[in-house]
Amino acid sequence: MENLRNFCIISHVNHGKSTLSDRFLEITQTIPKEKMREQFLNLMDLEREKGITIKMQPVRMEYALGPNTYHLNLIDTPGHVDFSYEVSKSLAAVEGAILLVDATKGIQAQTLANLELAKKQNLVIIPAINKIDMPQARTEETKKDLSHLLNISPEEIFLISAKLGTNVKELLETVIEKVPPPKGDKEKPLRALIFSSKYDAFKGIIAYVRVVEGKIKAQDKIYLIQSATRGEAKEVGFFKPEFKPTPEVIAGEIGYIATGIKEPEKIRVGDTISLLNSEVEPLPGYEEPKPMVFLSIYPENADNLDLLKDSLEKLQLLDTALIFKPELKEGLGRGFQCGFLGLLHAEIISERLRREFGLELVLSTPSVIYKVIKNDNKEIMVYTASNWPNSSEIKEAKELWAKLQILTPIDYLGGISQLLETIESKNIKTDYLASGKTELIYEVPLREIINKNFYDKLKSVSRGFASMNYEILDWREGSFVKLDILLLAKKEEALSKIVSEKEAYSEGKKAVEKLKENLPPQLFAVPIQAAINGKIIARATIKAMRRDVIAPLYGGDYTRKRKLLEIQKKGKKELKERGRIQIPSKVFIEMFRG
Repeated sequence: MENLRNFCIISHVNHGKSTLSDRFLEITQTIPKEKMREQFLNLMDLEREKGITIKMQPVRMEYALGPNTYHLNLIDTPGHVDFSYEVSKSLAAVEGAILLVDATKGIQAQTLANLELAKKQNLVIIPAINKIDMPQARTEETKKDLSHLLNISPEEIFLISAKLGTNVKELLETVIEKVPPPKGDKEKPLRALIFSSKYDAFKGIIAYVRVVEGKIKAQDKIYLIQSATRGEAKEVGFFKPEFKPTPEVIAGEIGYIATGIKEPEKIRVGDTISLLNSEVEPLPGYEEPKPMVFLSIYPENADNLDLLKDSLEKLQLLDTALIFKPELKEGLGRGFQCGFLGLLHAEIISERLRREFGLELVLSTPSVIYKVIKNDNKEIMVYTASNWPNSSEIKEAKELWAKLQILTPIDYLGGISQLLETIESKNIKTDYLASGKTELIYEVPLREIINKNFYDKLKSVSRGFASMNYEILDWREGSFVKLDILLLAKKEEALSKIVSEKEAYSEGKKAVEKLKENLPPQLFAVPIQAAINGKIIARATIKAMRRDVIAPLYGGDYTRKRKLLEIQKKGKKELKERGRIQIPSKVFIEMFRG
């Protein structure tokens, strides 16, 4: 155990965590050169396409320093605000963290948020400034800011280029020197904390664990304390980063246990695995993640409902922040009401359902949670627009407000201030920090951050240099209505949304215009309408696709042409009366983005 180190890399999104992990894999020769590729630990195609880490990924490396060979367990973590729960889980499994800051952008909102999480776990923090090779790097300014933030000498901060490998070896050796070995007695009864899991058709659910005490071998009989479930360790091992079987995993180590259990609901992140018939206290688990965005998911083909349920259960194993429950909607049939941490999280899950499980989906418009007090003083929680009561039944409605923190270079302050004026917000304070940065603190309704895709707009207006973080404050009263969307005068429940009463007209107009842009044209004209309480407030029309039926006619009596045009007109009218628009799933995803 003295030669064991568990650590992770934390930072804001796109500050170079995955590239630094690549260099560690090369230095420790964990991955052969012929197999090495960029962002090696980003195993999903979606992660590579978007250039971000979505799932934390553990890997075990070996490195010789002096007379000793050290076993290093590294966890690469996400940086986007929607996946901060992944970071909190990985921090509970390690003793140290490399805090990585981009020299071109400096300290950002998620840098601060992830640092706070690491401090709560009492981890050893090793600061490093990345991308010092970039022409626009502001290395000295960033070093000064980081030393002030951590209250340390500037000499203690590593200056690296993960891309070129500059000073990366020295950083790894400092991890070995400064991060303490894990504590734990391998002679005590087994206690292992589950921090993630994955479904395998042959081995059952594979639990990713940090063994806190004791040891586990293949064929050991195991017991999951919280779910009161028995199982057998079909296989145990480490992450290389693929599964590498080993005879045993002992106290202090990060590894996996193939449980043989096939029911996803029996394996819970935060549960404690012990040996069967051993009396041990469960380990403190994780705080349950609280979903902020809700939407309904339906299979386009009703026969795929069971496949959708199985797919959601398998994704939930990897992603405990995903929640879902069955629901039934008129016109859409049976599906699931799902909760997510943010819009990106919702988009990633829906895309994974499509790619990994071959499902074509119908998605409702995303919504935040509302609290409604009805006339009979009964209080209900409203997760999606379909559950919104009639306006005559509502006595009072409340929504969640959040504290929004924005860090930006002063050059972009004007554009960001204009962006904040477009949403309902209340300025709490503005601080001018060192190195030309400004910190803005606002109180904002959560729906303004989620429904209007504020994160992407902030990145756009600041060219990626501004960053944000938010935390929930409390419930506050508001005035809201349900906005219905009609296609061919038929209500499309999946496109309904809850909006602020004063923004109803602009939201309705925006929704019909966006649908007009994204819906494919039909053989007949398609009217798109937005309505509140049955009253139409906005309309747009998609023109019919035209075919020139008189093109083959040359000369002759005009009545022949007229007859053909009348037949075409009648046919279009009949099509329109019988027609129902099939909305492609990509249209729903576009509607997400606001």
